[in-house]
Amino acid sequence: MTVDLKPVSNSSNIQAVGYDPQAKEMHVQFSSGTYVHEGVSPEQHAALMAAPSKGKHYHAHIKGKFKHRKL
Repeated sequence: MTVDLKPVSNSSNIQAVGYDPQAKEMHVQFSSGTYVHEGVSPEQHAALMAAPSKGKHYHAHIKGKFKHRKL
């Protein structure tokens, strides 16, 4: 399944974010590549998307807290 990435305009780090609710996978695109984080709840995805600073939220609540892989 291909996840639809939505551009993030108010972040200097994150370019786009996508989410697959059935697989509970969040795709986060940076200039260095796209990472897939496993086991992310819909609420955690929504919190990232609603955060005033997506990069700060990502580093505080997502990075290092979920199994991930680079695409």
